[in-house]
Parts: sequence; structure tokens; C-alpha cells
Amino acid sequence: MKIALVSSVEPFVNGGYRNIVNWLVEPLQAAGHQVETIWLPFYDESNPLEQMWAYRLMDLESSCDRIVCFRPPAHLIPHTKKIVWFIHHFRIFYDLWGTPYSPISDTPSTRALRDAVMRMDEAALAEARLTFANSHVVADRLKRFSGVEAKVLFPPVESPECFHCQDYGEEIVSVCRFESHKRQHLLAEAMALTRTPVRLRLCGRSQNDSYFASVRSAAGSAADRVTIEARWISEAEKVERLAGALASVYAPFDEDSYGYPTIEAAHASKATITTTDSGGVSEFVIDGANGMIVPPTAEALAHAFDTLYADRALARRLGEAARARVAELGINWPSVVAALTAPLPGDAP
Repeated sequence: MKIALVSSVEPFVNGGYRNIVNWLVEPLQAAGHQVETIWLPFYDESNPLEQMWAYRLMDLESSCDRIVCFRPPAHLIPHTKKIVWFIHHFRIFYDLWGTPYSPISDTPSTRALRDAVMRMDEAALAEARLTFANSHVVADRLKRFSGVEAKVLFPPVESPECFHCQDYGEEIVSVCRFESHKRQHLLAEAMALTRTPVRLRLCGRSQNDSYFASVRSAAGSAADRVTIEARWISEAEKVERLAGALASVYAPFDEDSYGYPTIEAAHASKATITTTDSGGVSEFVIDGANGMIVPPTAEALAHAFDTLYADRALARRLGEAARARVAELGINWPSVVAALTAPLPGDAP
């Protein structure tokens, strides 16, 4: 088949959505399909209607046998054999509406805008022949907000065989984009409360460079034990950082899925520390079995950091269980390819 992988993109801003598209190309090609990746710019999520209409006017019908749509508003593109692998709504109009993490205030005009966005999303999603979600959290949101039933299809990492465990050292590692809702500041605050010599390494870029300063300041007296790599490290560097790490930490607010940081750590036999309000992360992490889930406070995170530092046998046991959890959930590319290329409902076998 000729399959187009279609996603919106914010220029010069990296994120997991780029990985899920880029990493899917080779497995589909290996299965014998022709694959085209189509990236369409999308800039201002708080004022989306004109851009959404532009997506709606695109015509891929004659050039593709099937399209797979990812980051919104790619799902607005019409096609008779459209599949949606949904990673999130425009969250500021949905689950983040009315929270401190939404930049939009609740006014009559913004409510009208929100209603228009939701109606367009609902109509476009209803056109899909198959709808997948990258987590149970996102599947629940699709049902609650858009009336759409979605099957959960967990995204794998690109080259899981590259990850390995070398040791359980002194450093807890976090590799993800620096944003306030990813809460690196909370991790730094936790370090200031630790009682062991545990170290923290934070790797990633940010759209807001001032956030780096906030994170550094939050570490307080523990600043010398917090390393910030304010860049996107290479895959080889990521493998190396995780190989010798004590554990991983990923504590975003109400995350859409388990997040690549969690599963990458698991492939390296490293447990992930997360929080009770981190959403989809808990679909992978089971407290006390393959990781730690604690309240979203600096005190609770500090205690978790200290616990693993003081008990390397526990860190190893949880990490090895995390690696086994990947196989248990069937997170692999052959399963993804089979799901996305299966006969569509209503088509002749």
C-alpha cells in the first residue's frame, strides 16, 4: 500500500510526536509498504480555526491508499481510508481547560472558540475508519469529549535493542522537553530535600529558556548535585546515560501516555519514579512492582530518590520488572504495523 503518515508540527520544537511518526517509517517499509511522511506546520494552538480549515481543504485521496493521522489537527484531513492514531486533543480546550496549565481564560468568546474546535474535532474523528489512542488516558478523553471509541495502541521506541543496563549508579535521569507541566522544577525542589548523595540529571530543550533558571534555582543547596543538559542529547548519549543510571524520573502533570522516558528507561532495566497525578504514566508503572508512584510533592519525590539510592537491590528488582513489563504489554513494532495495515471495517477481505 501507499501509506501517508500525516502530522502537524511546530517548527524547531521537538517532542514525542515526532518520534512516533519517524520511527514508524522503517517498520512499515520493512513490511513492504510505500511510506510518505507529511509534516504540516501548526503554530498557535490558542487561535486554531483558520489553520484547522486549511487542513480540512487538503486532498490526499488520489495519492494515498491509506493515511494515518497523528498530532492534531491532522485528523481533519479527509480521506476515505483514514486511520487516526490519536496522541492528544488541543489540550488547552479539553482536559487542561480551566487549569493553571491553560493560557486561555474562560470568557464568552473563548467558550465559543472552544465549542467550534470541539465540533470540528468530533466531525473529523467520526470519519476515521479506525481510531487508535496511544494510551488508555487518551482513549478515555476521546470517549468523554468527542464520543469516539478508540483501541489502545502503545507506541514503541525506535531501537529497543540498543538500550542496556551497565550498573545502578548514583544518578537519577530524566530525558524530556523542559516545560512547566513536565515539572522539572518539582524534581529540583525534591533534590533540595534529599538526605543521601543521590544526583539528578535533567536533559532536554525548552521553548522558554527562563524555565532553566527556575529549575536551577529550585534545587537550592543541592544545585551541585543537579546536572542540566539544556539540549537534545543524541540517542547514543541517551543510551549511555540510562545504562548507568540508578533510575528514571518522569513526573508530568496529567500526561497523555506512559511517555517515551518511561519505556526507554524500562528497556535499560531502570525503574521510573512518577506521581499520582501523572496520568498515563501509571498505565506502565506499577507502584512497588516495576517503579514508584508517589504524591506530587517535593517531599515524596525526595523520599523516593533516597529510597532507591539506599537500596540498590530494590532499584535493580524494580528495573528488571520494568523491562519485563514491555513484553507483557506487547509494545513492539510488528504489533503496530499489523494494527495499522489490517483490513478496514467494511472492506472486502
